[in-house]
Amino acid sequence: MSRITNYLSLEEFNAIVFGNNKVEVSDEVLQRVTESFDFLKEFSSNKIIYGVNTGFGPMAQYRIEDNDRLQLQYNLIRSHSSGTGKPLHPVFVKSAILARLNTLSQGNSGVHPSVIHLMAELINRDITPLIYEHGGVGASGDLVQLAHLALVLIGEGEVFYKDERKATAEVFEAEGLKPINVEIREGLALMNGTSVMTGIGIVNLNNARKIMDWSLKFSCAINELVQAYDDHLSEELNATKLHKGQHEVAARMRNHIADSKLIRKREEHLYSGTNNEKVFKEKVQEYYSLRCIPQILGPVLETLDTTAAILEGEINSANDNPIVDVKNRHVYHGGNFHGDYISLEMDKLRLVVTKVSMLAERQLNYLMNARINELLPPFANMGKLGFNFGLQGVQFTAVSTTAENQMLSNSMYVHSIPNNNDNQDIVSMGTNAALMTAKVIENTFEVLAIELMAVVQGIDILEQKDKVSSATRKIYDDVRGILPAFSEDKPLYPYIAEIKNYLMQE
Repeated sequence: MSRITNYLSLEEFNAIVFGNNKVEVSDEVLQRVTESFDFLKEFSSNKIIYGVNTGFGPMAQYRIEDNDRLQLQYNLIRSHSSGTGKPLHPVFVKSAILARLNTLSQGNSGVHPSVIHLMAELINRDITPLIYEHGGVGASGDLVQLAHLALVLIGEGEVFYKDERKATAEVFEAEGLKPINVEIREGLALMNGTSVMTGIGIVNLNNARKIMDWSLKFSCAINELVQAYDDHLSEELNATKLHKGQHEVAARMRNHIADSKLIRKREEHLYSGTNNEKVFKEKVQEYYSLRCIPQILGPVLETLDTTAAILEGEINSANDNPIVDVKNRHVYHGGNFHGDYISLEMDKLRLVVTKVSMLAERQLNYLMNARINELLPPFANMGKLGFNFGLQGVQFTAVSTTAENQMLSNSMYVHSIPNNNDNQDIVSMGTNAALMTAKVIENTFEVLAIELMAVVQGIDILEQKDKVSSATRKIYDDVRGILPAFSEDKPLYPYIAEIKNYLMQE
């Protein structure tokens, strides 16, 4: 059980979304939300407050009569439930609901406590509102996507429940749940925020950390496979460049290969004083895709850490408009719903994940090309050359997928299109950025799966499984449980899918 109190860390957030911890809303939160609701109800009785007694967006110049206020909120929810495309993955939706719940729990939104209770029930009972990919421009928040969440909270729309798509009303009846009754501004408060882009962003971050970790491990394994020298990973060399991420990557790699029997010391070979050749048989230095891993993955790691800090800040922020300030007895109008912080981080995250896929593709090419590695047969082929094809086919897939990543890495953050009668004249496109990042992440797992197939084939060709480090041996054994060593040609797509699943689940 995870309690929602003052501040929700990413670790606590992940325990709910990925660890399936139940949500418990603390009395402190309920008191804070109730005070915010009561204050707004009183404060708005004789004042003009956006979204309470006015229209929305460019229609804010129109006064709403008192007897139409509540219907106004229902109209907003229903009219903006207009998404298209594929339904969001359930884990994205769960993450988005939790992000919205925690934002509204800050007590700056003036919602009735019933909103908090019902969102917690959706999470705890695995009820997934139908929310579509397309619709949000990321300013005034994720209006369209969050409208679909609000539609479910008022008992309408559709949900996924026990692996079926059903009417919300039917599921609520089965679970004994009651829809919320709009009291003041529940429609706007639910829709006006960055919670969908943030929820998707947190899932992206979690998966990107896995990608970063696998890339580091595969890079170690390839360094072992080619019996590289260890000085490019040394603390002494990496300490001369003053970047924390580089230091950490190098340290992790040293730890991974600590008990390897294949990594060599330069002083025992090229520094021995016995090398008299005019043309050296041994490589003096490895290719960049093997030698420069701390310098390549270091900025990736630091970007992940920066993104984590921004995401954690966002889920604990009030990203609503207007902001209800009980302490100062005031309601402030502004733009906390604007998603630029998340949009920029998703662009950055997408860039670094794409770079990891590019690194994996180059390492795969190294293993495929016998003229470059001078160790393995072409395409890590364990069969008859010319008659069998080894991993030739899957290399095409990896190259194609990496190319798609490169195209998808164009920025959404700088791709604003004015809309809403130019009221929203500059927007973040944060949800698009988050969804594009999710696609790049999925693609990268596929490229890594193919690279891993080549790594284990290479280890078998060189008969190194008893010489690699224990960390590499664990990965080797796991993958050989999925894909046995093969020399005869066979369809490889089922193995790519299964290895991809292994990488995503670990």
